[in-house]
Amino acid sequence: MKILHVVPTYLPATRYGGPVYSVHGLCRALAAAGHDVHVYTTNVDGDRDSDVPVAEPVLLEGVKVWYFRSTHVRRLYWSPAMWRQLRASVASFEIVHLHSVFLWPTWAAAALAYRHRVPYVLSPRGMLVKDLVRRKSRWLKTAWIRLIEARTIRRAALLHFTASIERQEFEKFGLPAPRCCLVPNGVDSPGDDDGGVLSGDIRVAMAGEPYLLFLGRLNWKKGIDRLVNTMSSLPGQRLLIVGNDEEAYEHTIRDLVRNAGVEGRVLLLPRLVGGADKRALYAGARLFILPSYSENFGNTVVEAMAAGCPVVVTPEVGAADLVEAAKCGAVLPADNLAAGIRLLLGDTDRLAAMGLAGRDWVEQNLSWSSIAASMLEQYARMRSTACPAKGSAG
Repeated sequence: MKILHVVPTYLPATRYGGPVYSVHGLCRALAAAGHDVHVYTTNVDGDRDSDVPVAEPVLLEGVKVWYFRSTHVRRLYWSPAMWRQLRASVASFEIVHLHSVFLWPTWAAAALAYRHRVPYVLSPRGMLVKDLVRRKSRWLKTAWIRLIEARTIRRAALLHFTASIERQEFEKFGLPAPRCCLVPNGVDSPGDDDGGVLSGDIRVAMAGEPYLLFLGRLNWKKGIDRLVNTMSSLPGQRLLIVGNDEEAYEHTIRDLVRNAGVEGRVLLLPRLVGGADKRALYAGARLFILPSYSENFGNTVVEAMAAGCPVVVTPEVGAADLVEAAKCGAVLPADNLAAGIRLLLGDTDRLAAMGLAGRDWVEQNLSWSSIAASMLEQYARMRSTACPAKGSAG
C-alpha cells in the first residue's frame, strides 16, 4: 500500500515532544511491514530550521521523508513548496494520514485528497481539547474550527484517537464526526535502543536516595504544580523533574518548589534526554508520575511501563486506561495524589510486581508492529468505502 503521512514537524525536531516520536514510530513500522510510506513535513524546528535536505526524499529507517521550507506564516507551517508537491502527487497515494489540526498542512492535504477522491484519516494528536482552545488563541482557533476544521473533519474517512479520553474531549465540540477508531501509540522496548554512557548530570541526579520521576515537556498542562505541591506531603521523598523547556516554564517551576518549601528534595533538569539517559532514569525511579491537566495519550507513561517502572497518573491522562488494564500503578485524582503515592511507596513488593506487570503488558500489546497492524486494518476499511465524489454535498 502506498501511504502518505502529512505532519507539520518531524524528526529531528524533537523539541515538539511526543507526536514527533509516535508518528515516526508508526511510519517506521508500516515501512517495515512492506508498505511504501512517505512523509510530507516542514523543516521547522522552533525559531530555526532543521539541518535536512529540502524538497527531496530522505530515507529515515525505511520511511521516505520529504522536508519543505515554511515561509512567512511559520506559525501555521505554511509551505508553497509542499503545496506544489501535494498537487503533483497526492492522487498517487492510496491512503493519506493527517496528523494535527489548526495548521496549514492538514488543511491543504485534506482539501487535495478530497478533490482527488483519496480517503484520508485525521489524527488530532490531542489538539482538539476545549480547555486548551480556551487557554491559547481562543478566538482564532474557534474561527478556524468553524470555517476550516469542521469541513476537514466531516470529509475524513476516519477520525483516529489514541485514547478514549481524547474522543470524549472531541465530542465536547459538538462537531459531526465520521467513523472513529481508537488505536494507541506504540512504544519501543528498552532493548531497541543502543547502549551508551550516562551524561554527567544524569549520574549526579540519580546518585543518593531513591527518587520519584517526572519526565516530559515542561509545560503547565503536565500538572507539575500538582506534583511539586504534593511533595510537601511526602517527607523524605526525592523528586527529579526532567524535560525540555521550550516555553520558559523553568522559572515557574523553581518558584513552585521554593513556595512549597521542598528545595532540598526536588531537582530540576530542564533539558531534553534520550537514549541511555532516559532508560536509566526510568529504571532507577521508584515511581513515574504524570499528573497532567490534559493529555491525549502520554508517551512517557508507556515508556516507563516498558522500562518496568510503576506509574501514577491522573484521570486526565489518556493512557490511564492502559495503566488500569495492565495493573502497573494507580490512577489518582489530583486531590488524592499524596495519599495514594504514600500507600504505594509503603509496599515495595507490590511496586516491584506492578513494574513487571507493566513491562509484560507493553510487550504483549504495544509493540509498534502490532500498532501498525491495527492501523492497517483501519486503512483497509477506509479503502473499501468509496471517497465522496468531487462536488458532492459536504
